Amino acid sequence: MSINVQLLKFSRQLRSNSTDAENLMWQLLRAKRFMNLKFRRQHVIQSYIVDFYCHEIGLVIELDGSQHGLDDAIEYDAERTKFLEALGLTVVRYWNHDVLGQTDTVLEDLWQKYSALKQASP
Repeated sequence: MSINVQLLKFSRQLRSNSTDAENLMWQLLRAKRFMNLKFRRQHVIQSYIVDFYCHEIGLVIELDGSQHGLDDAIEYDAERTKFLEALGLTVVRYWNHDVLGQTDTVLEDLWQKYSALKQASP
């Protein structure tokens, strides 16, 4: 399956226009800083661009701003999550304000998700 060139271009654009929360999360995840896992940011998975992706454990991390609380966005996010989970991926979502204001809590939750995924894998 070929990757959509327009999505690739858009993902590059998103990387250069990251939110403060995305920049902070990237500093915590990049260069295998979290549990020695390799993460990619603004990664294309079929017809979607996910904020952060770890292939090794099949983990997608999405950071959400206030616009994700609107009805249309909630429905879209649910469909997107269902699609990604059908590919065997685990999707976790964090609010931008939690990443920025409760970073330790987000990292603790992420560590628990990682631990559960490691236990579930053979």
